[in-house]
Amino acid sequence: MDRSDEHISVLYDEVLAGLQVRPGGRYIDATVGAAGHAAGILQTSAPDGQLLGLDADPAAVSFAHEVLSPYGSRAIVQVANFRRLKGVAVECGFGQVDGILLDLGLSSRQLADAGRGFAFSRTGPLDMRLDPRQGQSAADLVNHLIESELADLLWRYGEERQARRIAKAIVAARPVTTTEQLADLVAQTAKQGGQARRQGRERIHPATRTFQALRIAVNDELDALAQALPQALELLRPGGRLAVISFHSLEDRLVKRFCQQEARDCICPPDTPMCICQHRATLRLITRKPVRPAPEEVTRNPRSRSARLRIAERLDRTPTG
Repeated sequence: MDRSDEHISVLYDEVLAGLQVRPGGRYIDATVGAAGHAAGILQTSAPDGQLLGLDADPAAVSFAHEVLSPYGSRAIVQVANFRRLKGVAVECGFGQVDGILLDLGLSSRQLADAGRGFAFSRTGPLDMRLDPRQGQSAADLVNHLIESELADLLWRYGEERQARRIAKAIVAARPVTTTEQLADLVAQTAKQGGQARRQGRERIHPATRTFQALRIAVNDELDALAQALPQALELLRPGGRLAVISFHSLEDRLVKRFCQQEARDCICPPDTPMCICQHRATLRLITRKPVRPAPEEVTRNPRSRSARLRIAERLDRTPTG
C-alpha cells in the first residue's frame, strides 16, 4: 500500500467519543475515504461491531477495502454517493444503526493525486469529480459557462468576493485546462484587485475559494448533503448518533440548520399564533457549538484547521400511552 501521502483522520478521538462507539454496535461511515475513522470504529466496536462504508470515489473505496480487510465480514464497503444513503444501507442490512459519520473533507490521497485536479498546488487536469466516470468536470464548467453564470457559481459556492473579476479573467483566457493555469490566473486577478494582501492575512491561497466553488458545483455537494441528512436521521435507532465534520461555512450552516430544526417541537414562523406544523423533535443536540481541532492537532495536521464537528442524538418518539 502506498503511504507516501498517508491520510490523517481529522478529529479522530472526538468522532469516536461523540458517536459513543461500543462493542457490538452497527455504524455507517458515509464518506469512508482513506478509512481512518472507519478503522477506529471497527477497533472500538470489537469483537462483533459492524460497519458499512460508502464513498462516491471508486479509488477511495478500493483503498478502503484494503485498509479494512483485516476486519473481514465486519466491514462492508460500497461505491455510492451519500445522497443514496438510505437505499444502500437497507440493501446492505443496515436499516437501523447506532451511529453515522459524514466527513465532508477530501482525503490527503485525493489531494495528492495530480490527475484528480483537486489541488491547486499540483499541476494536473481540471477534473475535480469524485467519481471520474460521471458528470461534468471542472474544465467543462470553466470553459463553457457564460461569464455571469461562472461568477454566480464562484460567489454562491466559494463566497469569493472577486467572483466577477475572476470570471471575466477566466473567460478571456479560455481554454483553461490545468490546475496550475487556473490557480495562476486567479492569483494574478486577486493581486490586481488588491485582494491578495487580505487573503494573505487569512493564510489561504487566492485560488482556494475558486477551487472550492468548482469542486462543490462539479459534485453537487450541497444538494447531496441536504438529501443525506434526513436519510441519516431515518436510519438511526433511538439513542443513535449523527456526527458531521464540515470544512467550510456553507456545509456547516446547512448541518447546523438541519440539526436545530430537528431538535425543535415546532418550526412554525414566529408570528404564527398557534402551532400548525405538527412537527416533533427527533434530535437532541450534543454539541451546541461545533467542536474544533485542538492547537496540537492543527500543528500536526494543518489541513484540520477549518474542521467543525457537530453531533446530534436520535430521540425516541415512540408513543408511551
